[in-house]
Amino acid sequence: MDQSQPVQVSVRDSDDARRVQVLARALDSALRIPGTRISFGIDSIVGLIPGAGDLASALLSGYIVLASARMGVPPSVVARMILNLGVDTLVGSVPLLGDLFDVGFRANLRNAALLDRHLADPGAVKRSSRLAVIAAIAGVILLAAGGVAIAMLVVRGLNSLAGS
Repeated sequence: MDQSQPVQVSVRDSDDARRVQVLARALDSALRIPGTRISFGIDSIVGLIPGAGDLASALLSGYIVLASARMGVPPSVVARMILNLGVDTLVGSVPLLGDLFDVGFRANLRNAALLDRHLADPGAVKRSSRLAVIAAIAGVILLAAGGVAIAMLVVRGLNSLAGS
C-alpha cells in the first residue's frame, strides 16, 4: 500500500452508522421464536407496557432518525424515516394488535436500511423518499376528504330523519 495517499474511510463504516444498525436490530429483531423464522426485538416487548412503552420505543427509534440527519441524510429521507416511525407508533399504540404489527413492520430496520442505501447511493434514495412522502401526504389528504364527505352524509341523513 502506498503510504503517500491517505486511507479512505467510508461513511458507511462510521461508528454512528454501526450504532444505528445495532440499535435497529436490537429494537426490531434481537430475539427469534425457536423453530420459526419470526424474530422480534425490544420494541415489541416494551410496547406491551400501555402508553409508556410506546413512548419509550419512539424515543429510542428517534435516535436512528437523529443520527441519520447528523450523517447528512437529506430532509426527504428524514421525512420518510419519520413517516415510518409515525406508522409504527400509531398502529403500535393499539393494544396487542400493534405489537404484532411491530413484529412485521420493523420501522427501525427500515430506517437503518434507508440510511445504508443513502450512504451507498444518495440520489436514488432521495428520489424514492420524495415519492414516498408525496404519496403519504396525498393519502392523508384523501383520508381527510373522505372523512369530511362521510361526516357530511351523516349530518344530511340525521337532518332528513329529524325533518320526517
